[in-house]
Amino acid sequence: MENIAVVNSNDEIVGYKEKMLVHEEGILHRAFSVLLFNSKNEMLLQRRSFSKYHSPGEWTNACCSHQKENETIKEAAIRRLYEELGINDAVIEEEFVFHYKCQFDNKLWENEIDHVFIGRYDNNVEYFNLDEVHEVRWISVSELLKLIKEKPEEFTYWFKILISKAEELKKLYINY
Repeated sequence: MENIAVVNSNDEIVGYKEKMLVHEEGILHRAFSVLLFNSKNEMLLQRRSFSKYHSPGEWTNACCSHQKENETIKEAAIRRLYEELGINDAVIEEEFVFHYKCQFDNKLWENEIDHVFIGRYDNNVEYFNLDEVHEVRWISVSELLKLIKEKPEEFTYWFKILISKAEELKKLYINY
């Protein structure tokens, strides 16, 4: 059982609840998403494992997950980069926050206040956790935007929102 941070509409933690219960009941919770860019300003994408409880086999950002007890949201992002992709040396900074809510075909909900971290990573991803990730790839932002427009069904719901917001905020690149 994994307990995650439940929040109010001001993103203040009001408790911790079991992850599946939160998704079954659509409870507002705290999450994070990480965008990683290499020195060519290509973005790292992961294709979610086909065994994931929602959005299986869909392309999304480098990693995303939830904050647990006794860790900050940034610590959670760093932890999951390592657990999912074996990355322990990426430099990430929180850039923006957004809220979204959606229900999936399997009746599970996402109702998240999503903290978006953007960072630099210039190495190959040689290991990834097959329970979480089916495959990874680097892609130029222009190619990514084209693919999202042509085949939106191949990308996670939140990733399309995240990319749109990042584009509005001129955060689809890294300048450090």
